[in-house]
Amino acid sequence: MSPELVIAFGGEVTAIALLWRLTRGDGVVLGFTGHDQDILAGGVLYRAHPGMTPSAVALSDGFSADTMEVRGAMAAMALRADDLDVGRWDGARLELFACDWTDAEKGMLRLMRGTVGDVAREDFGTGAGFAVELESEMAALERGGAPLCSPLCRAELGDARCQVDMEGRVVEVGAVDGLAEHVWLTQPLSTPELYNDGRMRILDGPLSGIDRRIAVSSAGELLLEEPIHGDGLAGARIRLREGCDKRFATCAGRFANGAAFDGEPHVPGNDALIRYGES
Repeated sequence: MSPELVIAFGGEVTAIALLWRLTRGDGVVLGFTGHDQDILAGGVLYRAHPGMTPSAVALSDGFSADTMEVRGAMAAMALRADDLDVGRWDGARLELFACDWTDAEKGMLRLMRGTVGDVAREDFGTGAGFAVELESEMAALERGGAPLCSPLCRAELGDARCQVDMEGRVVEVGAVDGLAEHVWLTQPLSTPELYNDGRMRILDGPLSGIDRRIAVSSAGELLLEEPIHGDGLAGARIRLREGCDKRFATCAGRFANGAAFDGEPHVPGNDALIRYGES
């Protein structure tokens, strides 16, 4: 915290405003403030939404998980109900700051940061509203621990642990239409089995930016693990990334990447305890 901000917060009369910065997985950044005027701070314009209120912010200096909830009204051009419904904000990064609204250039004090958890729709006054739960980084540490022994790889295809080069393993096609978990393609895939367990991202149209895991791929149809809510998939371009079933045979044979396999394929499973001995 800057010396100027320390002085501003320590005075008898303060002009403190709360700022919320939301960053989606596709890079879209939105800023809101509970102040009655817009505030420009750190290169982000925080739009005035006085109805946005946080719950009590529980912070600790230990290792317990910090929690917070933010409630507010839907903004017509920012947080939209259909974006929440289709999951566009799932896993987005949320940060809460405090600043001196009379001079935001003094700096900002970050009170909390984490990822968006549960998002609930609710009535807010006379219009639609939302309640966002913030899950702090400490919560992720609480869930952590030693990785479980697994015959399947714990890495994701192409990530830093896997290190498989994804160049040439991505294709763009068009969508005829989609319904819940099903997406029909404008052109058949020559090797659809490569995209089982892969990823699909919508590139344009009303659902642009939505990303889903592919459960099963056939020549002209994709079956997704999670449904897509909302219309607007017809005619959209989609990008398909190859998938991996996370088995050692696939890693070594198809990708020649057995040395980076992040699992224990040769450790016997629980069934080894109940096998009969061989005579």
